[in-house]
Amino acid sequence: MNKYHHLYDQLIQHTNKENVLINEPIREHTYTKLGGAADFYITPSSYEEVQAIIRFANQENVPFTMLGNGSNLIVKDGGIRGIVMNLQQLASIWREGDKVISQSGARIIDASRFALEEKLTGLEFACGIPGSVGGALYMNAGAYGGEIKDALESTVVVTKDGELLTLTAEQLDLSYRTSNIPDNGYIVLEATFALKAGSKEEIKEIMDDLTYKRESKQPLEYPSCGSVFKRPPGFFAGKLIQDSNLQGHQIGGAQVSTKHAGFIVNKNNATASEYISLIQFVQATVKEKFAVQLEREVRIIGEDAEE
Repeated sequence: MNKYHHLYDQLIQHTNKENVLINEPIREHTYTKLGGAADFYITPSSYEEVQAIIRFANQENVPFTMLGNGSNLIVKDGGIRGIVMNLQQLASIWREGDKVISQSGARIIDASRFALEEKLTGLEFACGIPGSVGGALYMNAGAYGGEIKDALESTVVVTKDGELLTLTAEQLDLSYRTSNIPDNGYIVLEATFALKAGSKEEIKEIMDDLTYKRESKQPLEYPSCGSVFKRPPGFFAGKLIQDSNLQGHQIGGAQVSTKHAGFIVNKNNATASEYISLIQFVQATVKEKFAVQLEREVRIIGEDAEE
């Protein structure tokens, strides 16, 4: 049992008992299939429960970590102490005029597909992004020339003190793969996308084309965190890695994809430490060969396994 187990009875006063898992393996909830256990893994079913749990964590001085759907994340082998919260139960998507409003636990892919069904254009670029809506705002996710800041109008967040705020897209300082959400400790609950009426056939054609490009180029047959590195100014990360002859390079069960050099795949039951070691090896090799420092796009959280 973890060091916070004595708080369980108090925790379940703030959400249903079935929403609180103890010592839950995080690898079950990440795209890389890596990571140790969370002391508490909580999936609240209302905004009020989110606020109550954050206030409880503050009051009891319990570490608190927000987990999206684990697509752009590596959790270390020692797992995560305290409370890990996932908003998968808050996943409703609806329309108001030419706006699509989505709760943060929905997948951004599903928001994109909903817009298609409603004949609204502006979210086509997101049809292959694997993250949650909350995660997409967190890192201003983008693909194929579009990014969240192009479509986002406003968001509802919870502050680290448990207060609700409505913010405009401008207030999030969205730029290439970043926002001020992590710095401010915000938790995204809801996003409003301002879209335009369009032709369903044309929207679908764009999405089908982007889906084909993604599926033909990306190694979707193995667990991975998606694109590992940000695009360095004037270069492409994948090309630099390819030109460093690193495709197929393996540390333990982690491998630089032979299909797309910008991806590292969990080919054979890799540990998080093997995966991270391979990321660092790629960074060091590219720096040595091309004097370019590759910056990680993927987040690494949690604790190392005890020796």
